[in-house]
Amino acid sequence: MKQKSIFTIAAVLLIAAFIVGAFFYKNQKTEQAARLAAQNQVALVRAHSPTFGNADAPVHIVEFLDPACGTCRDFYPLVKNLMAAHPGKIQVSVRYAPFHPGSDQVVKVMEAAHKQGKFQQTLEALFASQAVWVQNHTAQVDLIWSPLGSLGLDMDRIKSDMNSPEIARTIEQDLADAKTMNVTMTPEFFVNGKPLPSFGFEQLQTLVDEALVNTNTK
Repeated sequence: MKQKSIFTIAAVLLIAAFIVGAFFYKNQKTEQAARLAAQNQVALVRAHSPTFGNADAPVHIVEFLDPACGTCRDFYPLVKNLMAAHPGKIQVSVRYAPFHPGSDQVVKVMEAAHKQGKFQQTLEALFASQAVWVQNHTAQVDLIWSPLGSLGLDMDRIKSDMNSPEIARTIEQDLADAKTMNVTMTPEFFVNGKPLPSFGFEQLQTLVDEALVNTNTK
């Protein structure tokens, strides 16, 4: 009888230890997930990034973009239409992911234009003329100047700023963040920190709709 009681107590203690262990393991996993989410949010949103839309919008789309990417060009008007369909409710931040050969030089020009307050105009002009300056999937920076000529940019300042250490650091940071977020191709979208489940505009639209519902707005 005494031996049976010892076994019973041991079994109860073992079960209790298992429950306590499982509780701490779950808490540890939850804390790790929270830390990872916080790290990812830092990697997604940087103060230097060009941003469009309402700063207080409940939905924040972060796009990793390459100006030499044809799909990025095709998605640009779709994202603008999505913003127009939900006025004041969507903010878009652009991160640089110059994966095409030569695209890093074009991105330097874009960031230099950003310093002059003309990022969006520059991006749109580059997309509109992409067939001119992208040849065999390679960006030719010498061919972008003419399409940018009507934007009122200070070209001498652009050519000076594009080679500055500050702009080099910005692009390095975006590429490092792209690596952290496992971005290997463009465009890559995140909606309120969530990646697309699979690539496509419908998937982006679905995530935006879900985010609007979750923030009680439509």
